[in-house]
Amino acid sequence: MAITLEHNLKIDKLIPALAMMAILWAIIALAHMPVFEVNAELQELEPSHLDEMLLHHLGKTAEILVFLLGAMTIVEIIDYFDGFATIKGYIKTRSKRKLLWLFSILAFILSAIIDNLTATIVLITILQKVITDRETRLWFAGLIIIAANAGGAWSPIGDVTTTMLWIANKVSTVQLIIHVLIPSIICMVVPALIASKKKAFSGLIEGEFIREEPKSKFGGTMLYLGLGAIIFVPIFKTITHLPPYVGMMLSLAVVATFAEIYSGTKFSISSVEGEGHDTVGHHSPVHSSLSKIELPSILFFLGILLAVAALESLGYLFHYAGSLKEAIPNLDIVVMLFGVGSAVIDNVPLVAASMGMFSEPTDNPLWHFIAYSAGTGGSMLIIGSAAGVVAMGMEKIDFFWYLKKIAWLAMVGFVAGAIAFILLRDFVLHA
Repeated sequence: MAITLEHNLKIDKLIPALAMMAILWAIIALAHMPVFEVNAELQELEPSHLDEMLLHHLGKTAEILVFLLGAMTIVEIIDYFDGFATIKGYIKTRSKRKLLWLFSILAFILSAIIDNLTATIVLITILQKVITDRETRLWFAGLIIIAANAGGAWSPIGDVTTTMLWIANKVSTVQLIIHVLIPSIICMVVPALIASKKKAFSGLIEGEFIREEPKSKFGGTMLYLGLGAIIFVPIFKTITHLPPYVGMMLSLAVVATFAEIYSGTKFSISSVEGEGHDTVGHHSPVHSSLSKIELPSILFFLGILLAVAALESLGYLFHYAGSLKEAIPNLDIVVMLFGVGSAVIDNVPLVAASMGMFSEPTDNPLWHFIAYSAGTGGSMLIIGSAAGVVAMGMEKIDFFWYLKKIAWLAMVGFVAGAIAFILLRDFVLHA
């Protein structure tokens, strides 16, 4: 509730998230509550020790946080060299409707190649440079969240949950794309189509486009190098079978090396922001970029993920999933409820629980439907996905504004895509 009412309470959402995490684990420790680990093969809970479980979950959370830190730093390094001005240069239309489609398609494609979180960061950064009116920008940000989550669902590297299913050998790349690509496109197109008829997207953008000269001649090079380095991460993972954050750190090291070399050529930093600061003195793009990343978001993730991990360790999520299966025999409805649930609860433990619940073989359509639902269902609430959370942080989007204006669009898209998935599965692919 405190996270939801962040703007009304005037308390940053990271505070209740961290407090919730600490209090939940303290209750488990003080009450000597038994903790369990989900055994996916035997489909049962195995007793464990508190210290082991906390360390296990901290490790899993740290993998995500270190990955995010790497991605955010690379994006900030590109921005340091004004690399996003390169993409901004391609935006020549002033029509809001055309811009809506341009941003939606960009979000859909980018999130599949890199991931939905990074794609959202990149596009909202560009959005802030293109559109000055905040109300208009909020509408665009809402549609970017829907498109980025839809784009992340059909790619094994586009979303954390899809990656989990891929690593656990529940889905293969080709079958995932065959089953989920068309429903994902529908999930992105339907909300964009409805939104394009709305007043917020009619007319032209106010004010002329200011054709700025790039602040650095290395902007384009750093953009392609940075995005290429992020695309390299899944390739590195496939070759080495190491967790994605290891590849992200290597990519960051490579991008940072070039950044240091290029900044060493004594090009002048046009902004006098933080003059006299140590980073400016060193002309170090890495120091400067690290000082600008969204650290509150990182701490928020730490709190949320470890708080949900506490519920998972007690076996609550596992039992909830089991009772859900008994209450509703139709698995399609269960999976769609998972999608709705992922908007409220974090989709990572939901997918982890589903992996322990069902014993279907690799590439069973059930896994593809879970990938679709968990990936796109989070759009229905702004706190329901990583893309939503980061957009909320970057644009200071109000929870209730999103609920009123964007949530129903996301829901229509989610249901339309789910119907398309079921029709595709029953009458085309498995006819």
